[in-house]
Amino acid sequence: MRSLSFITLVIAVSNLFAQTPFTCVQLPPPSIASKFYGQCEPAIAINPINPKVMAAGAILNDYYYSTDGGKNWKSKVLKSPYGVWGDPVMLFDYKGRVYYFHLSNYKKATWIDRIICQSAPAVDKPFDEGTFPKPNGTKAQDKHWAAVDPKNNTLYLTWTQFDKYDSKLATDSSVILFSKSTNQGKNWSEPTRISFYGGDCEDGDNTVEGAVPVVGPNGEIYVTWTGPRGLVFQCSFDGGNSWLPKEQLIMPHPGGWVFDIPGMNRANGLPILTCDNSNGPNRGTLYLNWCDQRNGTTDTDVWVSASKDGGKSWSDPTRVNQDISKHHQFFTWMAVDQSTGYLYFVYYDRRNHADETTDVFLSVSTDGGQSFSDVRISDKPFKPREDVFFGDYLNIAAVNGVIRPIWPRMDDGKITLFVTLIEQNELLKSIAR
Repeated sequence: MRSLSFITLVIAVSNLFAQTPFTCVQLPPPSIASKFYGQCEPAIAINPINPKVMAAGAILNDYYYSTDGGKNWKSKVLKSPYGVWGDPVMLFDYKGRVYYFHLSNYKKATWIDRIICQSAPAVDKPFDEGTFPKPNGTKAQDKHWAAVDPKNNTLYLTWTQFDKYDSKLATDSSVILFSKSTNQGKNWSEPTRISFYGGDCEDGDNTVEGAVPVVGPNGEIYVTWTGPRGLVFQCSFDGGNSWLPKEQLIMPHPGGWVFDIPGMNRANGLPILTCDNSNGPNRGTLYLNWCDQRNGTTDTDVWVSASKDGGKSWSDPTRVNQDISKHHQFFTWMAVDQSTGYLYFVYYDRRNHADETTDVFLSVSTDGGQSFSDVRISDKPFKPREDVFFGDYLNIAAVNGVIRPIWPRMDDGKITLFVTLIEQNELLKSIAR
């Protein structure tokens, strides 16, 4: 049930001309910008040792860092002898080391034949050349994500392996793989298949994709993804040495994970998983976030489901965006602040517009996903163009009350990249007004 403060907020933010109470900072592109891609498909991470230190990435090989909480950023081009080919994933371990995971474009092998992990002792120090789990011939390794165990700094990596990317042959398939590193990315375990059921290789609804690992309070490894069977779940209780015999079905993914959004080059509703490891009342709860069009092709929405028993059962989907516009909300990402257990969701939003004009919104839940409040966090709307690649997702990080959503915008036909500076107390005051 929506609270009175929440209805007040929805009315307030529905005003097209309302100003966001937060500062939006543009990230400077590296001096050598990509000729083919804008600053999109971003990732951001906050150092758990010092939340003023942040790192971000964008395709194909952009790297950004800040040491003052995101007020100022420096940028450079990330380089590796194995090539840097997008899908950045940023991560800090609990010793303050920064990691940049990405796809490869190794000239001595085949395109995206491995997932690369590059790391540095600090955000302003040089990255190493990179390491990787063992490649598998010419098979393509794509759409990865990573997590770190806060107790022992073990790195966990999951991704999709294609027999042949974009193949339409029934004999070619996609599967989900897992690997880990116990020595800060110096070496990786032999890749292990953790999906019993495979998918096709067409990079669409019938491909298994979007695997995201998270670590539970006792070192459990949880992974979710989507594909022809819907939203599914896998887990390991021994550091990834063994897994469930078969992934468990959480629920169908209505309409599939690929859908159309007017003005966007492409769009998807791939799932994001997180776990509350705080000392709050929802410790151990798993949260699954995704988008779908169950309410119609003109009304994409952001959803969340929770599990309080380690993934054995899941709550009915709850709609995150609290508007009544029946317009599109899409490109979601979610983070949990482990100091409070508060949930934060960032997404594109068209509630205030009758056309393709787009804002960026943030939703927050302070009660374990029982209720949500929305606030616009972009300083002005923008209108995308279908002929410009805009990526597949936004990103957000939250540590000790420091919340940093990262999101691309289009200005004069060019994609630009922004971080909104949000502090927990400021956000809650804004919602309470």
